[in-house]
Amino acid sequence: MGVKGKAAVAIVVLLFFLGFMWLLFFFFTEGSLDYQWGSCLKSYNQINRPPQFSNVSEADSPEDRATLRFCPGHKFQISALLSHLLAAPVSTNDVLLRPYLASWDELIKFMEALGPMVGLISQEIETKTSIIRDLARREAATSDEGELGLDGGIGHGEGQGMAENSLEAPGNAYISVRSMIRTELSRGLVDFQRTTESGCRTLLRLHRALLWLQGFLMKLAESPLDGQLRNPAELCREAYQHTLAHHHTWFVRRAAEIAFIAMPERGFFYRLVCVTNQEEASVVLNRVVRAIGEVYDRTQGALEEHRMLDLP
Repeated sequence: MGVKGKAAVAIVVLLFFLGFMWLLFFFFTEGSLDYQWGSCLKSYNQINRPPQFSNVSEADSPEDRATLRFCPGHKFQISALLSHLLAAPVSTNDVLLRPYLASWDELIKFMEALGPMVGLISQEIETKTSIIRDLARREAATSDEGELGLDGGIGHGEGQGMAENSLEAPGNAYISVRSMIRTELSRGLVDFQRTTESGCRTLLRLHRALLWLQGFLMKLAESPLDGQLRNPAELCREAYQHTLAHHHTWFVRRAAEIAFIAMPERGFFYRLVCVTNQEEASVVLNRVVRAIGEVYDRTQGALEEHRMLDLP
């Protein structure tokens, strides 16, 4: 065999080897960029919360995980929202404020994406998240423990007992919902008769808004009735009337009605969460709705236990 023949054989062998390695790569990674994103999401959750507090259901199918996509060019990322929501539950009945407020950061982006009218609502919510963050920063500034509260967290790899004890440590007044409630009650910062800017009163307002958004996302995830998908504006209005409207004045309710009229069509929401149809949207949105439900129920329990559901 001549030199050219040997060179040709070598090239064929090299190409075969590279092709074989490429097939191995796809076999072990399931051949999907979505799988790679799922791995990154899993790593995020492990880094940002103790593994034993993970709220990720073992029953979630690979199909569920595969639908969590990063949306290039979007400020709102539903995958980030879900990560923060899953990181919030801690212990058996508490909610960490840092991932809770980070969830609101994403939900604010979600509302802002719906247009300037709905964006006005998000501005009020952003003000409330800032109040709790400012309280935590002031607490950290006066604490001998340094930057804790919302700027710190439970160390990685700690056992559940250590994690629960750390919530009671000095300087952790605003690390969780229950630690904030205990601290503000002990310091007489919660007034049950008049309006204050306590963290507990502010949390209650966020808590009510979270129920509205959960209801809206739940309705967006519903399968069509008689083959017809309902208009998002109608769904958002309906969710609002069953939740936040009970706590708003007549003027605020009218302003909200105007905002809902300008709600985008359903195709916009598909693009916003990086899906192409209602079936995919239902999978993604239902996962978020379940995660919101876990956070909401824990917060509801803490507020109800301390009779804070009607703070002025």
